[in-house]
Amino acid sequence: MSGQPMALWIEIIVAALVLLGAGIALLGSLGLLRLQSYFERVHAPSIIATMGCWSIMHATWVYFSVQGHGLAVHVLLIALFIAIAVPVTNIFLMRAALFRARRAARDVPGSLSNNITAPGKDS
Repeated sequence: MSGQPMALWIEIIVAALVLLGAGIALLGSLGLLRLQSYFERVHAPSIIATMGCWSIMHATWVYFSVQGHGLAVHVLLIALFIAIAVPVTNIFLMRAALFRARRAARDVPGSLSNNITAPGKDS
């Protein structure tokens, strides 16, 4: 670090972004506790990982850029990886859970592909 104190307005911005990210993580965690089924609960961690991560990423980006280390691009790469990996992982986990629930003959949401009719065909 350069040892120079930051301006008050920069410290406020960094603190607000970190608190926003922590608040989003808290709300997502409460969603994990409150929701009953796996199909409902799967959305809460994705909110934590995307919105909370982006808030903290912006705080880190501002902090390290202002400290004189140059533009902190590495935090943007981490956030982009999380923004790409989380939805893909969620889709795979949901499909695996849906497959297992259907094999166990549990009550699960129906397939949307059965409800769609081909164009030009009468119902």
